[in-house]
Amino acid sequence: MIQLSLILFVIAAVAGLAMAVMHFRGFSPPKPALATLHGLFAASGLVVLLLALVKTGFGGKFGLALGLLVVAALGGFVLLGHHARKQRLPSALVAGHALLAVAGFLTLLLAEFALIS
Repeated sequence: MIQLSLILFVIAAVAGLAMAVMHFRGFSPPKPALATLHGLFAASGLVVLLLALVKTGFGGKFGLALGLLVVAALGGFVLLGHHARKQRLPSALVAGHALLAVAGFLTLLLAEFALIS
């Protein structure tokens, strides 16, 4: 199940990267379809990861990855609020959201393939 969550997060990351590039090129907020795709795949990845950790436990690197990804998701909800009000997204929040998501994803990836102890 961890590998399924990784796949879902990769798809979310591709959409997120596209939105970040558009944002920093001056196109903000992003197109609703792309934002929805990003949110659905990221949320699905979180749910699958959560279900996997219910079985195995929330400790260690997997728990840390979940924590980082949950904080990134909270930032995503704040961005969604700006998006819903058709406001330009704060660049610092876009960058912080992305950095937390990447840190969570890399922690999960490295833990899954036992590349970190």
